[in-house]
Amino acid sequence: MSTNTLEKLQARFNPQAATHMDEVFQFHFNDAGSHYLVVKEGTLDINEGEHEDPSVSLRLSTDTLKGIMSGDVNGMTAFMTGKLKATGNVMLATQLTKLFPSD
Repeated sequence: MSTNTLEKLQARFNPQAATHMDEVFQFHFNDAGSHYLVVKEGTLDINEGEHEDPSVSLRLSTDTLKGIMSGDVNGMTAFMTGKLKATGNVMLATQLTKLFPSD
């Protein structure tokens, strides 16, 4: 995952959407390794590698993530078509567009 994509996530982070959260989003990118986001009480921490106990794990390409974040790709459609695989608390994945709004 490029530093640029990580910086965009950091810049778009909506702390208000995360005020009562304490969750770890693990991303396994089939084209860019693994990263995880720790969302806790309105803060965001982005780390490289694997978290030992993530709330939800997502397997996808960086292009699929970019599409979901921009609104060009429907997350549910990506999940149904196999472009996005999720394990753990799958419903948390639906929070990503609230946590990282495109506007």
